[in-house]
Amino acid sequence: MTRTCHPDAEFPVRLVLGHDVVLGPGKVDLLEAIDRTGSITAAAREMALSYKKAWRLIYTMDAHSAEPVVETVSGGRGKGDRLTAVGRTVVDHYRRLQERLKLTPGQ
Repeated sequence: MTRTCHPDAEFPVRLVLGHDVVLGPGKVDLLEAIDRTGSITAAAREMALSYKKAWRLIYTMDAHSAEPVVETVSGGRGKGDRLTAVGRTVVDHYRRLQERLKLTPGQ
């Protein structure tokens, strides 16, 4: 079993439904990378993920959402990938919840 090293206490938040991790820190990091780079390909590369893995993560989030979290815009000057309003809301709410749950030394 692989274990990661966390020098500070942390409380990772994951939303699990059935056998799927619908949302967690890695998926939110991916959404933020897509928002920053404007590309699923560039975000996957930045995170050392395959393009296929990045799409599987997005697919899982979309499968449990009423609307997609990422949209692809083709043609013209605005082409690329971007977060939908739902995707942006997911990131904002996740980060706010994460901040509220942040442990401080001595807790």
